[in-house]
Amino acid sequence: MAKRNLRSEEIAQLQSQLCCADDWNQVWVPETFDAKHVQEVCFSGTVELGIFRKVFELPGGLKKHSGIRRATLHNCVVGDNVLIENVQNYIANYRIGKNSFIQHVNKIVTEGKATFGNNVQVSVLNETGGREVPIYDGLSASLAYIIALYRHRPKLIGRLQELISEYTGRISAEYGMIGEEVKIINAGTIRNVRIGDYAVIENSTRLENGSVNSHQEAPVFIGDSVIAQDFIISSGAVVSDAAKIIRCFIGQACHVTHNFSAHDSLLFSNCAFENGEACAIFAGPFTVSMHKSSLLIAGMYSFLNAGSGSNQSNHMYKLGPIHQGIVERGSKMTSDSYILWPARIGAFSLVMNRHHHHSNTSDIPFSYLIGKDDETYLVPGVNLRSAGTIRDAQKWPKRDKRTDAVLLDKINYNLLSPYTIRKMMKAVEILEELQALVGETSEIYYYQNTRIKGTSLRNGLKLYRMAIDKFLGNSLIKRLEHTPFQSIREVRQQLATEETNGSGEWLDLSGLIIPKNTLEILLNRIEEGMIVSLQEIEDFFEQEYQKYYFREWTWAYEKIESYYGVDLQTITPEEIIRLVKQWQQSVIGLDELLYEDARKEFSLTSMTGFGVDGSREEKQKDFEGVRGDFENNPFVIAVKEHIEKKQALGDELISRIVPLIKHQELFS
Repeated sequence: MAKRNLRSEEIAQLQSQLCCADDWNQVWVPETFDAKHVQEVCFSGTVELGIFRKVFELPGGLKKHSGIRRATLHNCVVGDNVLIENVQNYIANYRIGKNSFIQHVNKIVTEGKATFGNNVQVSVLNETGGREVPIYDGLSASLAYIIALYRHRPKLIGRLQELISEYTGRISAEYGMIGEEVKIINAGTIRNVRIGDYAVIENSTRLENGSVNSHQEAPVFIGDSVIAQDFIISSGAVVSDAAKIIRCFIGQACHVTHNFSAHDSLLFSNCAFENGEACAIFAGPFTVSMHKSSLLIAGMYSFLNAGSGSNQSNHMYKLGPIHQGIVERGSKMTSDSYILWPARIGAFSLVMNRHHHHSNTSDIPFSYLIGKDDETYLVPGVNLRSAGTIRDAQKWPKRDKRTDAVLLDKINYNLLSPYTIRKMMKAVEILEELQALVGETSEIYYYQNTRIKGTSLRNGLKLYRMAIDKFLGNSLIKRLEHTPFQSIREVRQQLATEETNGSGEWLDLSGLIIPKNTLEILLNRIEEGMIVSLQEIEDFFEQEYQKYYFREWTWAYEKIESYYGVDLQTITPEEIIRLVKQWQQSVIGLDELLYEDARKEFSLTSMTGFGVDGSREEKQKDFEGVRGDFENNPFVIAVKEHIEKKQALGDELISRIVPLIKHQELFS
C-alpha cells in the first residue's frame, strides 16, 4: 500500500492528542489514515503506520480499538490493524506485522546488526569448551549430534561452522521483526529478538538476542517471568512460569516451565523440563525431567525419563568440569539416581541408585544398572520383558506434539532396529566370552566396571536371543506378507533386496537411525565442498528417514543368513517354516513375560493404600474402582491381542509356504 506524508490538519490533530515528532515529514501513513486512533505518541526517525480499523475483543469481553496510544516509536514500520499501548520506554527499529497486539511493555529494541540468536556458540557436553554447537533457526538434533561429537574431523566441523555463519549473515538485520497476529502483553525488555507469527508473550521479564520461530500452525507461547538470553525457540514450544534459559536451543513442541533453568544446552523436539536444572546437556527428542532437585549436566540423552533427584557429576576436582556422559535412547533414571561421568549407558536401560565407577554398557542394551555397596550390578536384557519399556515405545509417537509443516528432527521410534539388534548380537558375544573365560557356573562375572550375577547373565542371553529372533522374524514375515506364491522361486525373488546400502553398523543420530556407511557419504561430501547449504544436509536426513525400511531389510537379509546359517537365494520352504516357528515362539514368549510383568501392578502389594478404612474385599473393590481389573486393563488386552495376532500371522504364512514343499518335490 502506497504511503504519504501527513497532511497539516492531521499533524494538528495529532498534536492536539499530545503527539510529537522530531520531523513530521518522516511519518508516513496510508491514504485512508485516521489520526484519532493515535494518541500520546512520540515519533523519532522514520516511522510508517498502517490503517487502524480492527477492534480486539479481550478475555472477559473488553474491547480495544487498534491504534497507538502512549508510546514512543523510533524507526518503525507498523502494519495494519495493530494495537500498541502503554510502552513505558520505547520501541525502536522494528517492523510489526498486521493484527498484532502490544500492550504494557517496557522496551522493544534492535541495536546494531542483530543475528537474533543465530550462530551463538553453545558449550554442550563439555563446560570448558571443545564441543561448541553454533545454533541456528533450522538446527536439527542429527546435525547437532555431528557437530558436537565428530571433533576428530576438523575439516568437517569447520565447513559446518562456515555454513551456519553464512546463514547467519543472510538473516542478520538492523531491523527486528514482530510477525502477524502476535500478542505481547506485560513484558519487560525485548532486545534483538525476532518474533514469528501468532506468538504470544505474556508477563515475560527479559528476552535478549533470540528468535521466536512461531507459525500460525505451531504458535510459540512465552509466559510469566521468563528470562531468555542468546536463544532460539522453535515452533510450537512453550517456555513459561519463571523458566530461565541462557545460550540454549529449544526444539519444536518443547515445554520448559515451572522455574526450570538451563544454560549452554540443546533441547530438541518434544522435550519436557520442569522444576530442575540443566547444564551443558544435549537433550535429544522426548527427554523428560519434571522434578525438583534434578540436575542433568554434561550428558547426552534421548527418550530419557529422569526421576526426581536424578543427578550427575562432570567434575572430579582435578582439571575442572571436563567430563561427559552418554545415556543412549530410551533409558530411565530412577529417583535419587546418580552417575559420576565419564560413563556410557546402553539403550533402553534402567539406572537405579548411585554409580561411581565409569561403566560403559553401550553394548549391553535393555539392562538394569543397580548400585549396591558402592558397586554397579548389571542385569543384561531384563528390560526386554518390562511392560514399561513397551508402553514407552507405544506412547512416544502419540506424544509427538509438533504441528509445524516442517519437522526439524527426523525421529525413528522403533524399539527394535538394526541399531539395537546389532548391540544385542554384540551383547551375546560378550556374555558368551565371559562364560567361556570364567566358566558357565560362575556366580559373578565382571564387565566394564560392573558385576553380573551368573543367573542374570544366563537370563540375559535367553532374552537377547528371543529379541533377535523376534526382529529378524518380523523382517522376514513383513517381506512375504500379502503375497500368494506359486513356487519357492517366487519366494526367493520376493526376499531379494534392491537396496545396496544398509549393511554394517547403524547409528542413532539423536532420533534418526541410519547406516554408518551412508552417513560417511554425507560427511565426505561436506568436507569436499559438494554440500553448499544447510538445507541439503537436512534433505539428506529426510531421505534417509524415508528409506529406513528398505535399508533395514538389507541389514536383516545379511543377518538372517549369517545368524541362522541359511542362504536366502536358495532357501527352502522347510527352512522358512522353521524360522517362522522360531519367531512365533520368541514373540509369544516375550509377550507372556510382559503379561506377567504387568500383573505385578495388580498384586496385593500394589493395593496398599486402597480401601483405607475397609476390609480386604473393599480394598479390592476400591483398587478396581480406580485402576480397573487386570484382565480389562488396556495394556493387558493389547498384549493378549498381540499374542493372538502374531500366532495367526505366522500360521497364515506357513499355510502359504507348505504347498510349496510338494511343488518343489514335483519339479526337483
